[in-house]
Amino acid sequence: MRVAIAGAGKVGRSIARELIASGHHVLLIDRDSELARPGVVEGADTLLADACEISTLDKAQLAQCQVMVAATGDDKVNLVVSLLAKTEYGVPRVVARVNHPKNEWMFDDSWGVDVAVSTPRMLSALVEEAVSVGDLVRLFTFRQGEANLVEITLSSDSPVSGQRVGDQPWPPDTALVAIVRGQRVITPSPDDPLVPGDELLFVASPDQEPELQRMLGHL
Repeated sequence: MRVAIAGAGKVGRSIARELIASGHHVLLIDRDSELARPGVVEGADTLLADACEISTLDKAQLAQCQVMVAATGDDKVNLVVSLLAKTEYGVPRVVARVNHPKNEWMFDDSWGVDVAVSTPRMLSALVEEAVSVGDLVRLFTFRQGEANLVEITLSSDSPVSGQRVGDQPWPPDTALVAIVRGQRVITPSPDDPLVPGDELLFVASPDQEPELQRMLGHL
């Protein structure tokens, strides 16, 4: 997969390293000569230029990219890059970093954003997840599909504790995608038991979250 990343700061470089380790081709774009220097991330190509300019995105051959990541520290830049990537180059997947929570409402498909990642929101969700047992916690929002990644840690008095995955009448538009049990990550099968302390990860539509809470929360 070919991925372009606008912003070669700490966030952009970290993303690049992860993608390269997974075998993807990565191009880092930044107008700071120190950040966009060759070799700043081993295995990544670099382009010293302003990612908000069409000429830059032409040089980056953005039309050949499967993913554009707008990862700068400036929300205005990330929105412009996202819009250009989607409307001018038809990039199938556009992921944008949200630096300030007050701007999060703008990061949607009207600006070409498929997935918006808000670091403050994710951190607060992880804190909430760490202290909440039996309560549904929203970890991530998939903008394009209007679905959320949600987590619930089963308490000992959950109505489903001790039951089988396949015996549960999950709500519509809801999928159990993983069970985290201690150090293990389990791909759920119908015969897997649901054990107190399990962290259940679901992709669910927002209107089904109350039903999930009712099914899985405290008695």
